[in-house]
Amino acid sequence: MRRDRRGLLKAGFLVLSLGTAQLARGANMLAVRVWPAPDYSRVTLESDAPIQSTQTFIDSPPRLAVDIEGMQLNATLRELVGKVQASDPNIAGIRVGQFSANVVRLVIDLKHAIAPQVFSLQPVAPYAHRLVLDLYPSQAIDPLEQLIQERITAKTPKSTDGLPAISASVNDPLGDLIARQTQAGVAGLPPASTRRPELLPPAGTYMDAPGSAARPVAQPHTDRLIVVALDPGHGGEDPGAIGPGGTREKDVVLKIAKMLRDRINASSINGNPMRAFMTRDADFFVPLHVRVQKARRVQADLFVSIHADAFYTPRPQGASVFALSQGGASSSAARWMAQKENKADTIGGVNLGGQDAQVQRALLDMSTAAQIKDSLALGGSLLSAIGSVGRLHKPRVEQAGFAVLKAPDIPSVLVETAFISNPEEEEKLRSEAYQRQLTEALLRGILQYFSHNPPLARNRGI
Repeated sequence: MRRDRRGLLKAGFLVLSLGTAQLARGANMLAVRVWPAPDYSRVTLESDAPIQSTQTFIDSPPRLAVDIEGMQLNATLRELVGKVQASDPNIAGIRVGQFSANVVRLVIDLKHAIAPQVFSLQPVAPYAHRLVLDLYPSQAIDPLEQLIQERITAKTPKSTDGLPAISASVNDPLGDLIARQTQAGVAGLPPASTRRPELLPPAGTYMDAPGSAARPVAQPHTDRLIVVALDPGHGGEDPGAIGPGGTREKDVVLKIAKMLRDRINASSINGNPMRAFMTRDADFFVPLHVRVQKARRVQADLFVSIHADAFYTPRPQGASVFALSQGGASSSAARWMAQKENKADTIGGVNLGGQDAQVQRALLDMSTAAQIKDSLALGGSLLSAIGSVGRLHKPRVEQAGFAVLKAPDIPSVLVETAFISNPEEEEKLRSEAYQRQLTEALLRGILQYFSHNPPLARNRGI
């Protein structure tokens, strides 16, 4: 009897030892996706079993070879070739073929050198096993430089979408100075570490050209931009909530954020030009801590994360505004909402093995009482403005431990614009007229907050 038991244990150990290899050998590719973005391009391979792979990066010409073991070339894998867009900032093309009897090779031709991150994701939500190839440019984009470049091409604010500009800034010394530098034939912007001071004309002066003497002007002007970071929730692999009519949260909040961006860019406060910075401006995934990191890199004055609520029944309705809590959540609903939104990284797909990501999360988990106080004031202004165009779910700003609100030095709120799970509110969210009303309300709330809390001068202004 003891021998039989020992034999069974040995056989069981052999099955466990071979399990992963056998699963990989019989794996079937279910779906392939390509997500282009300026920050990085992502290639996702989804299979019904864990995917075993090895990667080799070749410098010249730049390309990444990926060998997938235990896989046969099928129609799904061949679809990768046609999924690459000509506008992809990082991928020039993808080739795929049966390299050997049990190995499929992908060759990703690149437009420049990249620093690849390759990792696997366990099944979650609607997804099976995923192999993720994140292709980051070796020279990372500076979001502050991107913001300034936008000012070069849009120096003079103007009405957008047929709407009049609110407090449109006619005199913009920063934009004028950058435009003159560009027209004078400056080859490029200086590095981010040295750029800010030299782009600032002294208060009450106007620069004719780089190096020229400053001359007084009739009216005082700002010496920096007011930056509002807009964060459209979800994106890419993470669709967010999906309404009963099929509306995806990631799509509708991106539309609203783009409308709000245009209104902010056409506005000013007491002559101070405003500029919106978006954590994502297309359909791609941004990890939660990276959204916060981006806002801090452009020294944002405010951070507004835009979402569309969902519940497991269709009855709840109305907009909500949330701020961070250092302690417990202000209600069980707020706690539930934070837990749901914080799962975005799990669904969207984050490389948990990356040490940099772990360090950034630790650094950003340092919320302060002052930041929360300012966030509550911002949330109150937004809630009041939103209440003028639609129903509110709660009459006060709620608090919970939202990961995306953990910038220790930026007033940050999360706006749930409506319950996308409610059929009536889903229709409103799909309506361009309601999107415009909501956009105007959000802008009014931001301006109202600044009217009571003027932006402070920065040590390093832009």
